[in-house]
Amino acid sequence: MRIAQSISALAMAVALAGCATMPADAPATVEAPSAEMSEDAIVADLISRMTLEQKIGQLIQPQINSFTPEDMEKYRFGSYLNGGNGGPFGDEFAPAEKWLEYADMMYEASTRPLPGDQPVIPTMWGTDAVHGHTNVIGATIFPHNIGLGATGDVDLVRLIGAATATEIEITGIDWNFSPTVAVARDDRWGRTYESYSEDPELVAKMGAALVEGLQGRPGDDDYLGYGRVIATAKHFFGDGGTEGGVDQGNVNGDIEELKAIHAVPYPATIDAGVQAVMASFNSINGKKMHGNEELLTGVLREELGFDGLVVGDWNGHQQVAGCTVTDCPQSLLAGLDIYMVPDDWKGLTETLIAQVEDGTIPMARVDDAVARVLRVKLRAGILGDNMLKPSDRANAGRFDKMGFAPHRMVARDAVAKSQVILKNDGILPLDGAANILVAGTAADSIAQASGGWTLTWQGGRELTNDYFPGATSIWAGLEAAAEAGGGSAVLSEDGSYNTKPDVAVVVFGEQPYAEFAGDLKTMVFADEEGLDLLKKFDTEGIPTVALFLSGRPMWMNREMNASDAFIASWLPGSEGAGIADIVYGSKPATGRLSFSWPASCNGNPLNGPEGALFPLGYGRSLDDHTPTPELDEQCFYLGEGAATDWFVNGRLDADVTASVGEGIELPNLRGEASGIVARGVDRNRQEDARQIDFGPGAAIRLASATDGDGDYRIAYQVGAAPADTVMLMVGEQAIDITADLAVAAGKGWREMVITEACAGELGDALTIRSEAPFTMQISAISRQNMPEDTACSF
Repeated sequence: MRIAQSISALAMAVALAGCATMPADAPATVEAPSAEMSEDAIVADLISRMTLEQKIGQLIQPQINSFTPEDMEKYRFGSYLNGGNGGPFGDEFAPAEKWLEYADMMYEASTRPLPGDQPVIPTMWGTDAVHGHTNVIGATIFPHNIGLGATGDVDLVRLIGAATATEIEITGIDWNFSPTVAVARDDRWGRTYESYSEDPELVAKMGAALVEGLQGRPGDDDYLGYGRVIATAKHFFGDGGTEGGVDQGNVNGDIEELKAIHAVPYPATIDAGVQAVMASFNSINGKKMHGNEELLTGVLREELGFDGLVVGDWNGHQQVAGCTVTDCPQSLLAGLDIYMVPDDWKGLTETLIAQVEDGTIPMARVDDAVARVLRVKLRAGILGDNMLKPSDRANAGRFDKMGFAPHRMVARDAVAKSQVILKNDGILPLDGAANILVAGTAADSIAQASGGWTLTWQGGRELTNDYFPGATSIWAGLEAAAEAGGGSAVLSEDGSYNTKPDVAVVVFGEQPYAEFAGDLKTMVFADEEGLDLLKKFDTEGIPTVALFLSGRPMWMNREMNASDAFIASWLPGSEGAGIADIVYGSKPATGRLSFSWPASCNGNPLNGPEGALFPLGYGRSLDDHTPTPELDEQCFYLGEGAATDWFVNGRLDADVTASVGEGIELPNLRGEASGIVARGVDRNRQEDARQIDFGPGAAIRLASATDGDGDYRIAYQVGAAPADTVMLMVGEQAIDITADLAVAAGKGWREMVITEACAGELGDALTIRSEAPFTMQISAISRQNMPEDTACSF
């Protein structure tokens, strides 16, 4: 009864947090259609008065770091976005006030008067708030979807949507690219944690609930009103079914059988009133979704009846056969309404205008796409009598609601309900008077507990707890619970202690990642930090509780054997005290697996009970002390050795550092210092490469902390020849590569192979130094044993 009352209280708190009256001095509407006109009539009237350039502007969505207010005023973009590493005024860690200031600036640029009777149509801002408004410092960070799926609680997810909408509206943003309603069928996929479950029906229920939380329920007074934002169901469709779990890969099979799994969530979100659907990167039977008319138009619109807008993903149109990032009529013709074109918006704009003028794209298709964009804006109040600039809206500027206490209560409840106890030999719940030791580098890391899509696209180790004001780490939650119970807690990352504890809690797991950077070849968790700690404590006769942070189930037989209790904690976010609520038994353990858990280390994914150690729906209550049998620890994959990739898919290996000047580190090979500017650029996928700009005499050094082996291979390209000497230092050998780079200039991506033939002892570090300003791009650095007679090549 208390739990039900608690949820009711939380619902009321979140509802009150999102409510506010419209300011009495609200300005006049930008474009105020007659109240007697129907939605279709209003949209038709607007389109009839728009120029072709204005129409194409509604279909272009750039990212905030690639255009100016002057560009907005000139091109009248229908929408824009902040990418995973983008922030207002070029600062991805800008405070909430700057986000709102930027929203006002772009709104005002989009609504300056136009000549004649051309309609003035405000822009709208879209963001990836996939587990809370997590691009903004101080926001509430909810568990990722895989954890929410383990709660099975649609009412809780609805509350999370409402809280997220309020925090988004504080910063003046209109549109959330969420929920992901992928049905992940191969847990090696790097986006598995964005999926609620391998069960399509559970995904459908949870996805619809989040839509209702973000937008309100159709028919209710607050539907798409103040305190609500536009939601997006993504990615249509099949994103979770790619072969081998390869992100943006191919999905093969009979289309009706594929729909019976991957299309199931979409009718539920459409019924919930979702206004946007995002096209997927993947292919269906070899055909990219961004150019798939049979599915984007035939299934989504005609069969499922979706009448909102279809937005592309990050340059997804360029992957369509015959397309480039600035030339792709195929996507618009297939049913895409908005091109997400982060940086190359100008070229695409010019091409689309020309293709309409020469008849490649019929004006009727343009008008249909524009109508869909305008209808969503009209429904969301971006057009119409009640439209206000961002800072005049109900929750705008209410920075006291960013990380609001009622929202954090919801998040803490979600964390507790998402914990799945897989093993408990009687140690749980912990005795409140116990003296506990909390070990593991993840224990006091809010960044690791939050995973990807947290302040930065990939999340990451460079984000200290200082970036998360108001948040509670897992360690802090356990410490508070221990003290409240009359016990004590000590934090010791390496497991050392002076006084032997009664219990050790070991917190460990996957490092943060997002999208393709998280793709795996097997389901084996090879990092042995947690295993070593558990074995150490077992040898010393100290009972242990293992808290495993991950974005998917993984083969954990060794860790389960070495622990007395094992909890799948997923990626809980900012409210680590929710874990303490379960560990100490102040709340019941109700979390149940929304994905099957693998029994063997064959590396294969599971979808169902066959081969599962724990099936879908498994989870123990705190009083279930059934002994867990000894598990098989044999695993072929553990003998493969460490990966040789230094930099791949936009991620720097954990053992490799990038530094400049006097040892100043550039986390994940990004940043600016000592004459070096390193930023993410796209080669094949979003920010999977780095552009490095050298100032005069600047140098960058990459070094591995482990003894490496093998020759160096570097995938790179340069646009222009160097103006002065460029030196490559390999170990202790300096190599002049100026002439080689001059030959490579303008020839696209090439590979540099460095062997002992030119470098002698290869060592474990590379340094590139340029005497003059110079730019190069790098997409991969690896070490590999080449045949003995392999010559160096540049």
